Amino acid sequence: MNVHRRTAQAASAPAAVLALLLAAGCSSGDGGSADGGATPGAPATAATSPSAAPSPETASAPPAKGTVRVLRTVATGLKSPWGVAPLPDGDGLLVASRDEGTVTRVDTATGKKTELGEVSGVSPAGEGGLLGLALSPDFGSDHMVYAYFSSASDNRIVRMLYDDKKPAGEQLGAPSTVFKGIPKGYIHNGGRIAFGPDGMLYAGTGESGKQGLSQDTKSLGGKILRLTPDGEPAPGNPFPDSPVYSYGHRNVQGLAWDPEQRLFASEFGQDTWDELNAIKPGADYGWPDAEGTSKNAKYTNPIAQWHTDDASPSGIAYADGSIWMAGLKGERLWRVPLDGTKASADPQSFLNGKYGRLRTVVAAGDDKLWLVTSNTDGRGDPKAGDDRILELRVS
Repeated sequence: MNVHRRTAQAASAPAAVLALLLAAGCSSGDGGSADGGATPGAPATAATSPSAAPSPETASAPPAKGTVRVLRTVATGLKSPWGVAPLPDGDGLLVASRDEGTVTRVDTATGKKTELGEVSGVSPAGEGGLLGLALSPDFGSDHMVYAYFSSASDNRIVRMLYDDKKPAGEQLGAPSTVFKGIPKGYIHNGGRIAFGPDGMLYAGTGESGKQGLSQDTKSLGGKILRLTPDGEPAPGNPFPDSPVYSYGHRNVQGLAWDPEQRLFASEFGQDTWDELNAIKPGADYGWPDAEGTSKNAKYTNPIAQWHTDDASPSGIAYADGSIWMAGLKGERLWRVPLDGTKASADPQSFLNGKYGRLRTVVAAGDDKLWLVTSNTDGRGDPKAGDDRILELRVS
């Protein structure tokens, strides 16, 4: 097991040095060391990737082979897609455009795109903009859409009334702020939101490039937050009167639960290890003192880890006994088979380099997933039709 230390000096580097690091991909990307866009040369096979580092629990586990089949391309021509929220009727997806600040409904049967409207107050720059989307647990009656976005001063969560009876472009009501004050940076804005099985709103945040925030339980940066639908600290949180659920994170952009209501989260590393973590309330995940597996018992170790060139993980989803993780710089879809809150075998990679950068993966029921590419975000190499949504069958 390796311990990878980072000092606080990086957080106070002069602007010129930070710019050099960003250009070189040493500590930037959507939180990973190089969410910079080089396409890896790994073949597009379902073989277990040798670049994924096995955790101690899985080093002797037998391989558990999986499969991924691309059933169809659902939609094309999306611009900087980020958050995705499936509508409860099953025939539509709401998709956020990070840079345009708009929400679009995609008909999953026809691929037709209908812009619902622009979210006022979004201030896109760098990795910030309109990020995660989630539907209210009472969407059938209140028709509320939640969004996480970067404003001019912070990252915040808002909710908006969705009225599909109104004309296209006018179907989103004015945003009402639910929660604000999350640190904002050019990098590391987190941004994934999701309602958990308990009806509470979870949000993954980044440390905005200021590493010390992650270990400060009074800061909202570098955390997973747990809130009521109205934006108050959720009952039962580990820190009194605080929305903080877990800390010591660098940049969380993936949240998913298994059928036993256990929470998992993906996290960008800096230079060495990206992580998949099983989240425990009040636990410290180590950043900036530990990156990947640590010998220090005060930190909770990841259940799987990857070299940053091979992952730079954003969205995750649970399907068919595994966590599925979208890789940006890695340009591949990772499968982590689970045994409770441990990986039961080494991770496998799929679609290696075939569709470019992968941003969001969403459960589509049974053994299916929606997978969203991210080649128009300024770091990819867009091809004709990008960005797109794919429908997958997995096992």
